[in-house]
Amino acid sequence: MILYIIVGFIAQVIDGTLGMAYGVSSTTFLLSMGIPPVTASASVHTAEIFASGVSGLAHLKFGNVDRNLLRKLLIPGVMGGVVGVFVLTSVPGETIKPFVALYLLIMGLVILLKAFKRIQEKEVKTRLFPLGIGGGFFDAIGGGGWGPIVTATLIARGHNPRLSIGSVNLAEFFVTVAEVATFLAIIGLAHREIIVGLIIGGILAAPLAAYVCKRLPSRMLMIIVGALIVLLSIRTIYSAL
Repeated sequence: MILYIIVGFIAQVIDGTLGMAYGVSSTTFLLSMGIPPVTASASVHTAEIFASGVSGLAHLKFGNVDRNLLRKLLIPGVMGGVVGVFVLTSVPGETIKPFVALYLLIMGLVILLKAFKRIQEKEVKTRLFPLGIGGGFFDAIGGGGWGPIVTATLIARGHNPRLSIGSVNLAEFFVTVAEVATFLAIIGLAHREIIVGLIIGGILAAPLAAYVCKRLPSRMLMIIVGALIVLLSIRTIYSAL
């Protein structure tokens, strides 16, 4: 249980600070223990309901949320997540992961390039519906991916890194609730000790992560986010090959 708490804490610090990688970090750990992808994804998302809820509220409190962006991501994110759960229960998630990783690798490189140029922030007005659909879908398929896909794309397009991270974190709560409800209806839940450990660790880390996100400069956030995406993507592609 202590090990699961530590994993949940570290994963939420990364996710709450950078807007991504809670599911990726936690799911990678569970898969390494031999837990099936469907069970791992269901367990991680169940724990993530609590962690993302606390994290989203903390980001809201610290002023890291763009309400307009949040509204535009919510509905398509939920739709994509539900569809992704249905696909995951019938198609191996490992088949799709390399393609997601390639996309994320490109996004990570774009963010790193932008980080070393003059930051020109702009409001993202278009293509948010397909972005939400894709983010929710791949999040369910891979046990994580909402943050890397949605946050990476928003920042790569020039949206404010802090507001992108906070808004995506809060939207993640609603997407996760929809995914878990679908998992419950199809397969139920197992490995409750894992879920409880991840929940405790995530809740303990969420306020700290939101505070760190508020304090870090935008350029530094972009560099960290870009490097993290590139490293995780390369690892996923290498494992697939």
